Amino acid sequence: MRVPNNRVATRRSAAVAARTTLTSLIAAVGTAGLAAAHANPGLLAEVDQHAAGVRDTLDGDRRPLTVAALAGYAEGLRDAAAEYGWTPPTEPDWSAPDWTLTRLLAVCLLARGLDPRHLA
Repeated sequence: MRVPNNRVATRRSAAVAARTTLTSLIAAVGTAGLAAAHANPGLLAEVDQHAAGVRDTLDGDRRPLTVAALAGYAEGLRDAAAEYGWTPPTEPDWSAPDWTLTRLLAVCLLARGLDPRHLA
């Protein structure tokens, strides 16, 4: 059975978009945020709790987390937060990040646990 060409391109485009979303999030939030979390046990514990919440929401205990699931979650979270007036800080204060920023950082933590080939 052959898959129509337009369906293959759509899947590839969706995969590229998901990877782009996560790599952009990791660059904007994850790198500095996770470094700050590893230096601050309280922040790391908070991020771990948020990561457990994200895993639970995405049913990550029953099936493996994927780039697409994490990217979709992050996009949905940012969109919902924006509807309530949240804007991403240009320079996050990692000593007291808000709930949304901490949740996005948790997505970055989970993304780091994925097979790196899926993010390349």
